[in-house]
Amino acid sequence: MARTIGSNGARTAEAIRQAGVKLIYKHGYEAMSLRQLAAEVGLQSGSLYKYFENKQNLLFDIVRDHMEDLLGKAEADLEGITDPLARLKTFSAFHLRYHMTRMAHVFIANMEIRSLEDEHRAVVVALRRRYEGLLEEILRQGAQEGVFQVSEPKVATYAIISMLTGICMWYRPGGRLSQDELVDIYTGLVVDGATGPGPATAARAKPLEAAAAQPRDSGARAKPRVARPKTARA
Repeated sequence: MARTIGSNGARTAEAIRQAGVKLIYKHGYEAMSLRQLAAEVGLQSGSLYKYFENKQNLLFDIVRDHMEDLLGKAEADLEGITDPLARLKTFSAFHLRYHMTRMAHVFIANMEIRSLEDEHRAVVVALRRRYEGLLEEILRQGAQEGVFQVSEPKVATYAIISMLTGICMWYRPGGRLSQDELVDIYTGLVVDGATGPGPATAARAKPLEAAAAQPRDSGARAKPRVARPKTARA
């Protein structure tokens, strides 16, 4: 955990934190050394302890701050919106934009949670549960009001968050599709999944339904009739 320090020290602590994000994202938590970290911010290794007690507390500080920021901004975006469909769209758009612009923090929070000590991990998991709870409550409300066709809100929550977070695995700025276009595509998938088949899905289903209605060939073919030779009568 960061120590209590003055304004200049606060800037140095933030520089250490950002350097930690960069190095952990590049090398992994276990591989990053305090010597590398000190060199990145132009300090002697021993000076780091003025700001963070150890490497574990630096990781906890990074991951906890990420989760608190994610949760706080999501709650702010959803504030005042009562319609479950509008809330679902808002949550999905927020999650996508946040994750496309903070991919290093997201990677560390997801992959390095295993490196946190039990006490620290419990704090982060509790924050994660609160964030997931925002979406679960949206889905539960929509299902109760008949807006969503969701029988298992908790399972749907895990599925939606997994899909939305997965954009970090391949998205790179400057690609063929803009962030706005990707948000529209992903949000449409989420809404279609929650409300039932959308127009495109229904259109694709019609040929299949028509084919299913056709009588099936049993596979048995009629045997050709062989003419028997007529026998002459005596």
